[in-house]
Amino acid sequence: MPPRSKSFYALAAFFALFILFLYGPIITIGILSFQGPQGGLTFPMNGVSFHWFFDLFQEQAVGDIWGSFRRSFLLGLMVMITTVVVSVAAGLAFRHHFAGSGILFYLTVASLVIPSILISLGVGLIFNQLGLKVHWSTSGFGAQLTWTLPFGLLIMFAVFNRFDKSYEEAARDQGASAWQSFVHVVLPIIMPSLIGVALFGFTLSYDEFARTLLTSGSYNTLPLEIFGMTTNVTTPVIYALGTLTTLFSFIMIGVFFLVVWITGRRKAKAGSDAGNGMI
Repeated sequence: MPPRSKSFYALAAFFALFILFLYGPIITIGILSFQGPQGGLTFPMNGVSFHWFFDLFQEQAVGDIWGSFRRSFLLGLMVMITTVVVSVAAGLAFRHHFAGSGILFYLTVASLVIPSILISLGVGLIFNQLGLKVHWSTSGFGAQLTWTLPFGLLIMFAVFNRFDKSYEEAARDQGASAWQSFVHVVLPIIMPSLIGVALFGFTLSYDEFARTLLTSGSYNTLPLEIFGMTTNVTTPVIYALGTLTTLFSFIMIGVFFLVVWITGRRKAKAGSDAGNGMI
């Protein structure tokens, strides 16, 4: 094995620093959340305990932690489902050229380069001008879709650009309808990508702050609630909340990866069974 050059060690050190910069704040919050009952918001730690995690489940003097969590979770599910459905439909539609397709594509992805706070302000103003109630489930939902849909569309465009249409043609030759061809042929093939779009949609919605700031109405989502707590809460309970929400995010990512793994196993088993049946 040839000796490694100095550039290798320099790149390794840079990567290690990058990982530390990326996860250092999360690790710091996690450590401080285990402070003792007399602990503060900074080092050095004053004892080690689960006190602030238990305190988190008690009635808080300020804020609505669990109500905001439920709202963020429901909003994330709404955005996830809508993003998946619209992205797949758009991906299928853009397989065929139609009038205005280019303009529609650029208008869709343009929201990625517009400052998020301006999107939030614009959506809130539109709802006010139309006499509609500004609420996390309506205006907040619409504002977040301007963030998640472009990502979903770009993923599905890439998927369908590489999709082999001969699979669909073979299904149609066997007498399958367009719907049957989609459900039994196209959908299983693109399922891993759909799970990726769903993960994008949920996670981007769950922690979105700027586009929800002026569109959530009188009820905060979890990111807005945590921001509000930073000006009122002076105990490590906020670190305990940060630790639990981070853990929840990792659990959700793990669930999606588990679904991908199960889907891959089923697809491999189905292919093996089909191959054995042909022999």
